[in-house]
Formats: sequence, C-alpha cells, structure tokens
Amino acid sequence: MSASDPLPHLLVAVPVVIAVCRLGGLLLTRLGQPPVIGEIAVGITLGPSLLGKISPEAQQALFPPESLPYLSVLGNLGLLAFMFLAGLEIDLSALRGHSRTAVAVSQASIALPLALGALLALGMYDRFAPEGTGRLPFVLFIAVSMSITAFPVLARVLSDRGLYHTPLGSLAMACAAVDDVSAWCLLALVAAVTTSGSPEQAALTAVWTLGFLLFMVYVMRPVLGRLARRAGRVAESSVLVVIFSGLCLSAFATDRIGVHALFGAFLFGTVMPRGSRAIELSAARLRAFAVPVLLPLFFVGTGLNTDVFLLAGDPSAWLWAGAVLAVAVLAKWGGSTAAARLAGRPWREAMSIGALMNCRGLTELVVLNLGLQLHVIGPELFTILVLMALITTAVTAPALSWFRQEAPHKAPRNPSDPGAPRPEPAAVP
Repeated sequence: MSASDPLPHLLVAVPVVIAVCRLGGLLLTRLGQPPVIGEIAVGITLGPSLLGKISPEAQQALFPPESLPYLSVLGNLGLLAFMFLAGLEIDLSALRGHSRTAVAVSQASIALPLALGALLALGMYDRFAPEGTGRLPFVLFIAVSMSITAFPVLARVLSDRGLYHTPLGSLAMACAAVDDVSAWCLLALVAAVTTSGSPEQAALTAVWTLGFLLFMVYVMRPVLGRLARRAGRVAESSVLVVIFSGLCLSAFATDRIGVHALFGAFLFGTVMPRGSRAIELSAARLRAFAVPVLLPLFFVGTGLNTDVFLLAGDPSAWLWAGAVLAVAVLAKWGGSTAAARLAGRPWREAMSIGALMNCRGLTELVVLNLGLQLHVIGPELFTILVLMALITTAVTAPALSWFRQEAPHKAPRNPSDPGAPRPEPAAVP
C-alpha cells in the first residue's frame, strides 16, 4: 500500500474510536447519565481540546489528514441511520389524550427559545458570524438551535427510569415529538435560506421541499404500507436492504433539493409504517450496527471541530458562553414549565417536563454540525454551542430525579444506543 492510502489509518482509528466511545458511554451510564454524554465527551477529548494539546503527534498519527474525509463519510452514514431511527421513533399517536397540553408545551418550548435566541444572535452577529454570512441566516440558525429537544435521548432517560409508559412519559414524548417535527421544519427553512443565493431560489427550494414532503406522505407512505403487509413473506435481510436503500435515496433527494440529506433520512423514518414486525426487526438490526459502530465516528468529527482553548484566553468569549447557556435553559426549561403549569399540571410535573424538554443531546450536535458545514457559524461559536448542548443534556437526568424525588437511577450496563429507547422484547427478540 502507498503512503497516501488511508485504509491502514482507518483500520486503526475506527476500532480505537469505537472502543473509547463505548467505554465513555458505559462510564457515564454508571453515573446515571445517558451514554451519549460520555460519547460526546470522548469525542471532544480526542480532538484539539485535550489529545491535540497533550500530544499533537499522537492525534496526528491517529487521525492523519488523508483519513479524515473517509472517517467523515462513515460517520455521516451512521448519522443518516440515526436520523432515520429518530424519525421512526416519533409516533404522534402519543398525542391522544394529551393533544392540547402537548401542543401548548411544545410550541411554547419553541417560540420562547426562538424569540430569545434571535435577540441573543443579533448581539452575537458582529463577534461570531463568519465572514460573508448574512445576518438573517445567522439569526435564524441560532434561534432554531436554541429550540431543539433531543427526542431519542429524552426517550432513553424516560425508559431508564421506568417512566416511558407513565402519564408523564407519554406527555413528554408527545411534546418532544411535536417539538422535533416543528424544529426540523424550521431548520429546513434555515438551510434553504442559507444555501440559496436569492429570495427566488429560496422560494423555489421551499416549493420543492413541500412537494417532496407531500410525495413522501401521500405516495410513499401508502406504498411502504403495502410493502410492510407483505414483508413477512420475504427474507428479513431484504427488508433491511429496502429500508437502508430508501433512507439513502430520500437523503439524496433532499440533498439535491438543497435542504441537506439529514432531512430526507428523518422524513423517511417518519413515514415508515408502524406495527410491522419485519420493519421493527430490521430497524433494530440497523440500530445495532450503525449506532455503536458508525455513529462514534460522527462524535469524533464533532470533537475535532471543538476546541475549548479557542475560548481560553478571552474572558468575553466565556461571558458569551454563559449567556448562551442561560438563554438556552431559561427559554427552553422556563417556557416548557410555564406552559405545562398554565395547562393545569402540578408544579413538580411541570418542572419535570421542562427539564426533559431542555435535553438537547445528539440532536443538537447534528444541528450544530449542519451549521458548521453551511458556514453559518464558525469554530468558536460551534465550541460554545457544543458545550451548551453537553451541559443541558447532563443536567436532565439529575433534575428529573430531583423533581421526582428519586435516587439517581443507574441505566442498564450494556446500552446499545445513545438515545433511542430500548425496543420491547416482543418486537425485538
């Protein structure tokens, strides 16, 4: 093999990343946290924030420049699979009996972060916006990034505490489902505005996006429903091939439209039929490989773009980081709590819902990496927002235990998923 061949480097980097992310996830699980916290932290430590400072030579040897594009491709494949699974987990039937409260809480948990995030972004624009970035895309992106809730991580926290099927869990899942769908629609709008060179192009992108959405809901969903009813007659491997091929083609379509491939994978998951054993088994097998094997490569990519030392010598940067964290918590947690309280929920339950809606997790990292790819934000603000996502996710489990008056709960020892709830034994043996 030639010196420029990236394969030898990948054969070392991939198992190292998988192993250390697994260890980080298990360690944080023992501390009562969802494993995604440990995996995010490990990704950051492998980047310039720790390993690059302690031993630049070791980081260069583990992640040479010629291997980074291939690590990124593998990580993005894992990310597409995760987005599909996140869409598949969203079940709006949870709104039954909670529709009025869920809509009120979810919209409050989006509206207040959007408003306060936009005001904060206006003050941050001159300092943090990359050169050539328009004020509108920057403000819209910061506003949307403040309104994200990590639906899969929230589901995992509820599942680990035995709250998944309780009234509180059902309400929180319904709120998060509406929140996620709304936030991703807003983010698609931001991507369209950012990638379009003129208002006419943005409008055309929006029209194409709406057309694709209608096609997926009214054409593909019935087709997938008919295929699901016949899935029991074909090999399970064939169902998995259809699912993976479908999410890739859907991602390709939205990438060509101009709103990023992630939206296509997420949308394909939302229109996938529920209740099919063959689909559940295939999704579980996809999760079992993509989440522990490919997704850690995405965490490392995030870590390589996160450099805490960019903030080290600048006190004003830390002040901005504190402002971002304060606005994120006040807007998301406070808005959700107030809406739940106004809907007649007791204070403890309202505060618990607010804590759950404040969880950002991996979904926030997906959004932030999208902003970095679109050059809406730069490395310094990216680092600030990653730290905000890490902190707001880390406080979710302890806060829930506090308001529920529980002892900190230890999750299962062998989690296979950084966010999604464990599948039911009857559906996934």
